[in-house]
Amino acid sequence: MPDWTAISAALQRYDIIAQNGVEPRAVGGGDISAAWKVETDNGPVFLKTGTAACIDMFEAEAAGLEELRKACAVRVPEVLACDTEAADAFLATEWITLEQPDGVSDGKLGSQLATLHRYKAKRFGWYRDNTIGATPQHNRWSDDWTEFFRDQRLGFQLRLAAGKGFPAELQTEGAKLLAGLDRFFPDYRPPASLLHGDLWGGNRAASRQQPVVFDPAVYYGDRESDLAMTRLFGGFGREFYQAYENAWPLAAGHQRRLGLYQLYHVLNHLNLFGRSYLHRSLTLIQDLNRAP
Repeated sequence: MPDWTAISAALQRYDIIAQNGVEPRAVGGGDISAAWKVETDNGPVFLKTGTAACIDMFEAEAAGLEELRKACAVRVPEVLACDTEAADAFLATEWITLEQPDGVSDGKLGSQLATLHRYKAKRFGWYRDNTIGATPQHNRWSDDWTEFFRDQRLGFQLRLAAGKGFPAELQTEGAKLLAGLDRFFPDYRPPASLLHGDLWGGNRAASRQQPVVFDPAVYYGDRESDLAMTRLFGGFGREFYQAYENAWPLAAGHQRRLGLYQLYHVLNHLNLFGRSYLHRSLTLIQDLNRAP
């Protein structure tokens, strides 16, 4: 358990005054870290806590939320504090009462995500590294998207998988895919769009039918990779995809790159959660290698 006396004192440095005698309540939203609702003199605050070693991950998340806010496209929680106190690290954001998304909020999110993706950088990557789940995510700036995705996304995940001792066939097929990666981008040169980076159903919700996104893994890259992630693990509502396509239609050939971008996240799940994702990873790579 966190040292609430120490954390409460640390929060006061940010003018966040926890109410006396009201214990923080554990809430969902902290798969990697613990998550809490903290009652303060100015209303509730959402708080993530972890060991002091989590501070870099929390700081990257806070920076990612601030980067998304710059685009003025989709609502994200406002960062209130991020710090360490003794053995604990914490990230405090505004409390947003969330509800399940519906067709209305999904439609709004589709058009807002297109707006977010129009917020661009001159190169691919970001000014700092962060994490995708608990996995390090490297974001070294690059002028070449294919090179960036080969080396810092798929290649990195394959190297992690090799280190974890997964079957050699995964590496053999993976090396073949990396060697032929250019064929997925024959005439396609995407702009470096601001991406949420981990946009699955669990990282979006609604508040009064207005979309809210959180837990980002921000970087600048091909917008198709954000859309590909939304189609994993259940997908979003059809209103979302229709609204996005109306706002900014995807380029020709995006269907054949869909599995390529999903592979990054499937490999990450393999490295995080183990062999239950091995068959899916290998099958996806083999399908991509067979694709024309």
